[in-house]
Amino acid sequence: MSQTGRCRYTGAMDSKLDAAEVRVLGALLEKEIATPDYYPLSLNALVNACNQKSNREPVVNYDEDTVETALTGLRAIGMAVRITGDSRVPKHGQRFTEKYNLGRREAAILCVLLLRGPQTTGELRGRTERLHEFDDLESVDGTISRLTEMGFVTTLPRQAGYKEPRHAHLLSGPVSTTEEVPAAAERGPTDRERIAALETALADLRREFDAFKVKFE
Repeated sequence: MSQTGRCRYTGAMDSKLDAAEVRVLGALLEKEIATPDYYPLSLNALVNACNQKSNREPVVNYDEDTVETALTGLRAIGMAVRITGDSRVPKHGQRFTEKYNLGRREAAILCVLLLRGPQTTGELRGRTERLHEFDDLESVDGTISRLTEMGFVTTLPRQAGYKEPRHAHLLSGPVSTTEEVPAAAERGPTDRERIAALETALADLRREFDAFKVKFE
């Protein structure tokens, strides 16, 4: 346990997650924050969340057996729970944030990394906007630093096509990387970086519009 009272993920404390477990956990985190009225999720809803084509990289096509097996693995290490109540249909929820005492900021960052793979700081800010609104890139970096200290996130060497390093989760173990790109090989922003910049700019415009609307009212 760290001085902040949070558990530290070491890779030896829990089993490493496979690809299906990563996708299921990420989908549960996302739906709990983004659509709380429909959370916890039935098995069918969770399958659809895993297989949706937006905000997913890569897009997958899991069946119910694959998702149920992943849930069984997550429940075995205390990261998921099956909820049975008045409804005849069992529901499923995540216990990852509770187990490791993670807040909304940390959950938002990890959710995007689990669902979309390695991301730059700018991409993370733009793509977490509907989960948590970070004021600036510095606040994103601060959250990444906390997650790094806890052993959940690592920063990768800068790769071809990226002007900035990307960050990745470590819930599946160490992340393989390629050689860092020499400075002389730098080129313009990629389509991915341009999209991330547009997403960040759109989030900023939304915040400015909301502030203007409040002032006008």
